[in-house]
Amino acid sequence: MASALSGLRVLDLTGLGPSSLVSMTMGDMGAEVIKLDMPPGGGHRGVGDGLDYFPAEAEEAEKMTAYVAINRNKKSIAVNLRTEAGQRIFHKLAAASDVVIESFRPGVMDRMNVGYKALSGTNPRIIYCAVSGYGQTGPYKSFPGHDANYAGLGGVLGLTGDRSDGPPVMALNVVADLAVAYLNATVGVLLAISARERTGKGQLVDISMADGVVGLLAGIPGATEYFYSGVLPRRGETLTSGNSPFYTAYQTQDGKYVSICPIEPRFWHNMCRALGREDLIPHEFAPSPKKEEMLDDLKKIFLTKTQDEWFDLLTKADVPVGKVLDVDEVFRDPQVVHRQMVVEVPHPRFGKIKQIGVSIKLSDTAGEIRSLAVPLGRHTEEVLSDLGYSKAEIHALRQENVVA
Repeated sequence: MASALSGLRVLDLTGLGPSSLVSMTMGDMGAEVIKLDMPPGGGHRGVGDGLDYFPAEAEEAEKMTAYVAINRNKKSIAVNLRTEAGQRIFHKLAAASDVVIESFRPGVMDRMNVGYKALSGTNPRIIYCAVSGYGQTGPYKSFPGHDANYAGLGGVLGLTGDRSDGPPVMALNVVADLAVAYLNATVGVLLAISARERTGKGQLVDISMADGVVGLLAGIPGATEYFYSGVLPRRGETLTSGNSPFYTAYQTQDGKYVSICPIEPRFWHNMCRALGREDLIPHEFAPSPKKEEMLDDLKKIFLTKTQDEWFDLLTKADVPVGKVLDVDEVFRDPQVVHRQMVVEVPHPRFGKIKQIGVSIKLSDTAGEIRSLAVPLGRHTEEVLSDLGYSKAEIHALRQENVVA
C-alpha cells in the first residue's frame, strides 16, 4: 500500500538544522527526498560548522551517519550551487520536483539563482519552503540567530522559569527550532500541497521562527488575555509557570523527579485525597504565602516515596503525573516501546541500527523507515543519471568540483 506522500519529490537544502525534520517526516510518509549538500571544499554552512562531528575513519563515520535519524529516507547528493553548472543541475531537479525546503539566510538562494523566483519560472508548481530566523522580509531578516534569540523576541523565553526576579530558563532548542521550524514548516508545506490540488500552482512558504514563537502565545495562559485585561503576564505567575503546587516537578526519595500537573480542580482533589491532605483541597489557587507553604509541604511528602511508587499510586488515583526520565530511560519505557517510538532498522554492514520511530500514526497509509542515512554524495551518480547526464559528463563535473 502506498504511503501518504508517495509520488512527491522533495529537495532538501536544510543542512543539520531543525527544518531537516520536515523532509525527514515527508520521507517517512513516502516522499522521495533528495538531500543536497556542498561537495568537500565547496564551502558549507549550518549547525556543526568547524566542529569535529564525525570520526576521521571512513567506516566509523559511515556507521555514525547511519544513526542520524534526520537524514533517513533520503538520497544524498553533493552539488556546488555556487557554480553555473551546479545551478543548471538544480533547475533540472526542480523541474521534476514538488517541494524545495531550505534554511539559508534570506537572499542567499537568490544570489545563486536558485531562489523561489527563479525556480518558479522553471516549475510553476514548485512549493518552496524557506525557513529562517526572522522571515524573508522585515528589518531583522538578515540577522543571525538561534532558538533562544527567537524565543526571547517572541515572549516565550521571558515567561519560562519559576520566578520573575531570576533569569529565564532555556528550554533547549525546543521552542523555535522544533515547535516552529519543524512543525510550522511541515504544516505550511502540506497546506501548500493541498492548495496546489485546487489551483495547480505552487507558492512560497515563508516560515519565520520568530513569527512562530509569537504565534505560540495564543496558547499560553495569560498571554492573549493581555490584550483584554492589560495585565502583563510575568515569569513564575502563570498557571504553568513551574512553581505552582499543581504544576511542577517534585523530587522523589530515589533522587528522581515526577511531574505533577493536576490543574483542573477534580484532579487536584484526587491528588490531595491520595496524599492524605484533604485540607489542601480549598487552597489550589491560593496566593502567596499560602502557595509557598503548600509547595514546601508537598516537596517533603514527595520525598517519602520513589518515582515508581508515586507514579503507580497517582495514576491509580487519576492524577496527571509523569516520570521525568533520562534519555536512556525513555527508550525502555513500556508506553514508548508499545508505540514503536524506538525501532531497529537493519543495515547491510552494521547490523541493527536503533532509530526514533515515526510519531505520526496513520491507520491506512502509515509511515516507515525505508532507508538509513548515508555518507555524502552516495546517490549523486544515480540522481544525475536519472536527469540524463552521461557517465562522461558526471566524471567531468566531478573533476570540476561541481559534484561529488
